[in-house]
Amino acid sequence: MTDIVDELKWRGLIALSTDEDALRKAFADGPVTFYCGFDPTAPSLHLGNLVQILTMRRIQEAGNRPLALVGGATGLIGDPKPTAERTLNAPEVVAGWVERLRAQITPLLHFDGPNAAVMVNNLDWTQGLSAIEFLRDIGKHFRVNKMIAKEAVSRRLNSDAGISYTEFSYQILQGMDFLELYRRHGCTLQTGGSDQWGNLTSGTDLIHRTEPDAVVHALGTPLITKADGTKFGKTESGTVWLDPEMTTPYAFYQFWVNADDRDVSKFLRIFSFRSREEIEELERQTEERPQARAAQRALAEELTTLVHGVGQTAAVIAASKALFGQGELAELDDRTLAAALSEVPHIQVAEPAAVVDLFAEVGLVASKSAARRTVKEGGAYVNNVKVTAEDAVPAREDLLHGRWLVLRRGKKNLAAVEVMGA
Repeated sequence: MTDIVDELKWRGLIALSTDEDALRKAFADGPVTFYCGFDPTAPSLHLGNLVQILTMRRIQEAGNRPLALVGGATGLIGDPKPTAERTLNAPEVVAGWVERLRAQITPLLHFDGPNAAVMVNNLDWTQGLSAIEFLRDIGKHFRVNKMIAKEAVSRRLNSDAGISYTEFSYQILQGMDFLELYRRHGCTLQTGGSDQWGNLTSGTDLIHRTEPDAVVHALGTPLITKADGTKFGKTESGTVWLDPEMTTPYAFYQFWVNADDRDVSKFLRIFSFRSREEIEELERQTEERPQARAAQRALAEELTTLVHGVGQTAAVIAASKALFGQGELAELDDRTLAAALSEVPHIQVAEPAAVVDLFAEVGLVASKSAARRTVKEGGAYVNNVKVTAEDAVPAREDLLHGRWLVLRRGKKNLAAVEVMGA
């Protein structure tokens, strides 16, 4: 098996490490018990969290044991954001989100076998802890001068928003998590994003102060950037979530299909479980025939299957093909079609109208006269059927699932009409 440190470095997944050589030796001597934490500050995980989960899976598949921590305690506070205080959510809301996040993580790690993953919750060791015990047993080991030097804290201290004592104390809670997992499970490695480095090293520092003979490590993955300057994991409609109700499987699939050629090699290495040889072949195809988008399609299929399952992936691939005339629109189920059409320009009307009117209103063309030219030139389609008459009006029986019309100009320009009075 390839050395896991070398593998992570080849995939661009190591930005920071407390001691790379010592970590390499720990893996070689293994197995290593390690953890990564996820705070329930929203009802779903997102693509940034997926980086961490899949990094955990790689380390697990190299023969090590992961602890997936969903922070029922730290989620009540939230780590400091760069610009402002978080809104505190009610305990019952956070408890519900804990269960939702656990359900999303469970299929992505292996919870059986010799290195079975374990799900943990930091509320188990904090809810019975008094304030005096916390200050005496844990807080005593933290130095304020070091705490305010942490990047997340210093940014807030130098902003107009400032920082509350609550969020200032977050790093103490995360440090205590590492200590507790070291004592309870023999955990010697914490992984996380490099933007969390201050919180990660709070844990190693605390363990070194309280357990002088312990050898523990922290590993930070890099923040992912996009070549066009936009934020990774964001689209025009917002964050790409793992919950199918918050980001549809179709939108999730399209995020990867639409990846910039300049980014797809990096995304393959970070997210795909294909071998180096397979990834390098896809990189070659991207360089030689970028218009085929082979790497993007391979990545989209792999990750949509991983997160949403084989059935949903088949449905969104069928929808993607059908929308562009390569399959039967009528064979798509209502939910998949609706999800796909939500990603293209669309309008709502009370009754079917003339095709030229609909093309102009939805913005596929600049005017009705331009729509008529499109029809005359043979470039107008409704539900993948070429429109031949400039005065054509769709009939009610043409509506997909009794409400949808799919409009297409040429090969690639799509829009939708939803007939609300149907």
